[in-house]
Amino acid sequence: MGRQLLVALIELRGGTVLALPKGHIEPGEQPDETARRETFEETGLRGDLIGSLGDISYSFYSRERRMRIAKRVAFFLMHYRAGSPAHHNDEVEGVALVPFDRAQAALSYRGEREVLGRAEELVRGLAGSGASTAKERGSAAPSGVALLELGGLACSR
Repeated sequence: MGRQLLVALIELRGGTVLALPKGHIEPGEQPDETARRETFEETGLRGDLIGSLGDISYSFYSRERRMRIAKRVAFFLMHYRAGSPAHHNDEVEGVALVPFDRAQAALSYRGEREVLGRAEELVRGLAGSGASTAKERGSAAPSGVALLELGGLACSR
């Protein structure tokens, strides 16, 4: 069996929602730093930044605030370095490691499915360029498995 690429998705609402990790920018943080931090907090996994996957914008109604909230989220592709999904924080209910070829369909939100489509293009481009493998870079990923993390950050407008 060849290498299998997995995507770390967060589980919400009793596991009925699968999404990409994301969160708010802390004072003094750059977007890529926020993506790394939020990915670690929500998935228990640390990764090396591979590249930007662009932004998505969306809005939703907050019952708590009784108003419509607009958000813009920047996403980044990361390559697994260390950690365990068992160490996610309590903001999420769990972490699902989904095969890359099934992750897009598993995501609950259309915008995030589009982000994963961009990730697929980037991964294919890297595969064609002969980019270094996890083993060559000293990654601790389990044998035959490469974990991809798509971290993001949410910014209220």
